[in-house]
Amino acid sequence: MKIKRIMLSRTDSIGDVLLTLPMAGFIKKQYPGCEVEFLGSSYTKEIAETSVHIDSFHNWSEISALSKKEQLEYFFNLHADVIVHVFPVREIAQLARKARIPLRIGTSGRLYHYHTCNRIVLLSRKRSDLHEAQLNLKLIQSFGIVDTPSLHVIGNYYGFNKIKALDRQFKSFITKDRFNLAIHPKTKGSAREWGLHNFSRLLKLLPRDKFRIFITGTEEEGKILRPEILNWHPDIIDMTGKFTLGQFIGFLNEIDGLVSASTGPLHIAAALGKYALGIYPPIKPMHPGRWAPVGLKADYLVMNKKCSACRRIKSCKCIEEIAPEAVCDKLLAQYKAEHEQQ
Repeated sequence: MKIKRIMLSRTDSIGDVLLTLPMAGFIKKQYPGCEVEFLGSSYTKEIAETSVHIDSFHNWSEISALSKKEQLEYFFNLHADVIVHVFPVREIAQLARKARIPLRIGTSGRLYHYHTCNRIVLLSRKRSDLHEAQLNLKLIQSFGIVDTPSLHVIGNYYGFNKIKALDRQFKSFITKDRFNLAIHPKTKGSAREWGLHNFSRLLKLLPRDKFRIFITGTEEEGKILRPEILNWHPDIIDMTGKFTLGQFIGFLNEIDGLVSASTGPLHIAAALGKYALGIYPPIKPMHPGRWAPVGLKADYLVMNKKCSACRRIKSCKCIEEIAPEAVCDKLLAQYKAEHEQQ
């Protein structure tokens, strides 16, 4: 079978999509002349389009609003040779089968894949000790990836290079004489949080002659952060609600590092080769073994303990017990390493 066009289907969140992009890089290495297309949601469009390995983006948010007939016609017109269901969606799997895409790859964990896919990959994400980025690559082992690559190797395959220039109004805040650091305290409920009290303590510890500090998040998150953090640290530059996703990528590309829990911004920073310090709970499958940032300067902190008590509650003592001093030490060490290189 001659492969000319491969579709990667992943319609969930920013961090998940970012950890899927290396798949495109590995495919392009094996099949240099093929096109890799991405089926995703509206809010991840700019993430996928930032990768040089993605040739085109198809918006499931728009496709799913079409009639059933129009959806099927859309899939027929894709002329895809392969679709890889990285994030399983029953409706997409059914459409791919009806559109007669020749090779349809899905995991064994979804019963509907057994009658919609013609290649089943035995894969259990919950039971595996592999990282999410490594698990994704298991789906395309038939394309010549025999061994599981290390995270260090995977980090070279994002292709995260098509970055929009940052507006001058934002670029003017960035200084060359200090380490430009973004803190991203909230997660929109997607991950366990370190706590605003810990971030506030961290801000007291960080020396301002070494760090210029920004706080990022949505406008709604900004309403929470202003009275809890910004009012107590007036020198922090408030960037909440200021960016489109594309501009936020451009902003992270201009600064030096970011501190966050397991969020999309953390994975963006890692993909850009910035210092990306993640703060994690030790609970499986939320732990860094599965979701750590992957990149040249990616790093994380987690308590060295087993934890199950926090699994069914929103707050997590295990992540909140990570000392701000430990985070500060990591940042100072990175500042020293980068400062000594100059």
